[in-house]
Amino acid sequence: MSAFAAATGIGSWPGTSARTAAEVVVGELHRLPHLVELPGRGVGADMIGRAAALLVDINLDTVARGYRVSAGRSAATRRAASLLDEDIDALEEAWETAGLHGSDRVVKVQAPGPVTLAAHVELPGGHRAITDAGAVRDLTTSLAEGMAAHRGQLMRRLQTPVVVQFDEPALPAALAGRLTGVTSLSPVHPVDEGVVVALLDECAAAVDGALAVHSCSVDLPWKLLQRSAVAAMSVDVQALSAADLDGIGEFIESGRTVLLGAVPATAPATRPSVEQIAAAVAAVTDRLGFARTVLADRVGITPSCGLAGATPAWARTAVELVQRAADAFAEDPEAV
Repeated sequence: MSAFAAATGIGSWPGTSARTAAEVVVGELHRLPHLVELPGRGVGADMIGRAAALLVDINLDTVARGYRVSAGRSAATRRAASLLDEDIDALEEAWETAGLHGSDRVVKVQAPGPVTLAAHVELPGGHRAITDAGAVRDLTTSLAEGMAAHRGQLMRRLQTPVVVQFDEPALPAALAGRLTGVTSLSPVHPVDEGVVVALLDECAAAVDGALAVHSCSVDLPWKLLQRSAVAAMSVDVQALSAADLDGIGEFIESGRTVLLGAVPATAPATRPSVEQIAAAVAAVTDRLGFARTVLADRVGITPSCGLAGATPAWARTAVELVQRAADAFAEDPEAV
C-alpha cells in the first residue's frame, strides 16, 4: 500500500495558532497527518514564503508583487524560518502528547514545487525567475536540497517516516505559455516538458522518491507526470475533465497513487455525508474500471484544496470527513 493512499490535508490551515492546528491534524488524521501552513500569519507563512525558509544559499525578500531573490538574508527570510520552526515545534509537541514517537504513522510536508516557485519569485532585475533557465536550475537545486534537509530533520525529531508534497498550481499555465511577464515586452515563453520532468526528478531524488505533486488547476499534464519520478498526484475531483480521468487511469495502472479532493475547502450550504464523499471518490475509479481494492491501495482522499479560507470549525470537519471516508474504504471498499 502506498504511503499516499490515505486521508490527509492539502497543507494550509485557517488561523494563526500552530499548536491548535497541529493538535487537530494529528488527532483527526490517523495515517497521514501533515505539517500545517498558516498563511494568515502573513509574510513568510504563505506558500512562496515557506520556500524562503527552505532554500539553501538563496534568500528571498518581499517586494510589491511578492517575493524577490535578495543578496543577503532578509527579514522576510528570517521570519519564514522562525515560523517554520514554530510549526515544527507545535507538531512535535502534538506528536509526543499523542504518544506517536517511533510509530509508523507517516507525516507529510509541503512546499511550492520548482515550477511554481520560479513562476512567482522575481530575480533582482524584476523579471520572473522562470524566464531564466539558469535561475530555474539554481532555485530547483536549492529547493531540493532544502526539502531533503527539512524532511530529515522531521524524521529525526518525530522518529517516523516523512513524505513530501510539492504544490504546483502554476504548472499548467507555465507549460501552456499563459504566464504574463512584468511588461508586455518581457513575455514568459512556455516551459519545455523535458525541463519540467528533469526538475521534478531532481526533487524526487532528493527526497528518496517520496514525492507527491498537488494542483487544483485544470489541464493537468498527465503524460509529463507519467514520464517523471513523481509517486503521487493530488487533484480536485470537481475540476476533473475526461482527459484527466484517462490520465488518472494510466497513473494508477503504473503503480502510482492519486489523491482525490472530494470535500469542499470551505463550508457548503449542506454538509456532505461520509457516504456521499466515499461515493464521489469511488465513482472515479469505478468509471475507469478498477477493482474496488484500488481505493484502499492506490487512492488517497483530501479536501478539494487548502483550508486557509475555511472557518476553524469547517477545517476540523473537513479532515474528519476525509478520514472517515478513507476508513470506510479500508474496512470494506465493496460496501461503499
